[in-house]
Amino acid sequence: MTGCMSSAFPAAPAWASSLVSVGVTGTNGKTTTTTFVAALLGLLAKPVARVTTLGCFLDDARLDVPKHYPGFLETLRRAHQAGGRYAALEMTSEALSLGFARAWPCRFGAFTNLSLDHSDAHGSPEHYLASKAQLFMSLPPDGAAVLNGCDANAALLRDVLPSGVEEVRYGVESRGTTWDALHLSAHAANVTLEGTSAELKGSARFPGMPAELRLRAVGEIYLENALAALSVALLAGVPAPRALALLADVPAPPGRFQVVHRGPDVVVDYAHTPDALERTLATARRVCRGELTLVFGAGGDRDRAKRPLLGAAARAADRVVLTSDNPRGEPPERIADEIAAGLMPHAEVRRELDRERAIRDAVQSASERDLVLIAGKGHESTQEVAGVELPLSDVAVVLQSAKYPR
Repeated sequence: MTGCMSSAFPAAPAWASSLVSVGVTGTNGKTTTTTFVAALLGLLAKPVARVTTLGCFLDDARLDVPKHYPGFLETLRRAHQAGGRYAALEMTSEALSLGFARAWPCRFGAFTNLSLDHSDAHGSPEHYLASKAQLFMSLPPDGAAVLNGCDANAALLRDVLPSGVEEVRYGVESRGTTWDALHLSAHAANVTLEGTSAELKGSARFPGMPAELRLRAVGEIYLENALAALSVALLAGVPAPRALALLADVPAPPGRFQVVHRGPDVVVDYAHTPDALERTLATARRVCRGELTLVFGAGGDRDRAKRPLLGAAARAADRVVLTSDNPRGEPPERIADEIAAGLMPHAEVRRELDRERAIRDAVQSASERDLVLIAGKGHESTQEVAGVELPLSDVAVVLQSAKYPR
């Protein structure tokens, strides 16, 4: 559930009990994890309902349904009528704080990670985590919580699990130290622009796992998302070999380290939090053959506290182009100033608040071995400026820029 219409949700209809719902929450990686979960559960029964920030789907078919709760309900109703048994649901902290998990309880809950975001909506990190926790507090006794065992915030969620709920922990060593033994983990990751692979380790809970996890998605963060989804799938009864074979073929959602052009290499990514930008830049550096240019900004009218932290994360690039994201009703110059406060000192920073021009100039000035990372908007096809939604797709601008170089 990616949003809501009011501060209260009606109780789930009677037919909802026929669907096994999987809720995915966290700061980053929700859409990708939900996409992986839906694909894997499709091995058991189709169609699978999928609700994410990208839209509402039955399997791979996007539905033309109303936004927010009405569209969510219509999507799951159609899945039920078509004989579907599973639903994979991306859950925002805003919807959870308003009681969505109590109105629509899930059998499984998956937690990706927690970092600074939505401070304007929640007021404090504690309220933000407490909102996420609502998903896990609402799990049934025969349900399961799938937690990131390398994110210390997940350890706090363990304390709110109802009696009888199984706890499963996954992790990737790049996230940090584990707070308890892991049931599924990935090690020795290999990342290229063609995809990501790693050694896969099971446990007594998941014995006999295949030795390798392969993904088309680029970056170690997607190993975390895949492990979370794989944990859910194994709990639901998907055989491990079939699950891993499918994961190797599932593309990442649009705008998630999407390689749009090669030579120069140009990547579009949705990273818009300090943690996500830091990790995305680390992936970009890992696959970059020359110099790394970052084009990014920050959204207006919200989360001002994260702007200097975004600037600090951006220091990992060789060149930085500060531009507009979705300025909304806020002056783009002020947003850029607040990001720049965290960027200092950086040897090469340029400011171009026209996002289309900033992308075009960065792509056209890059050499064949360079990598240009365009962060913040990912899959979005519009830009909100002064209350007006204007058409703007980072991917489309890149393709046009690369077609007609200087």
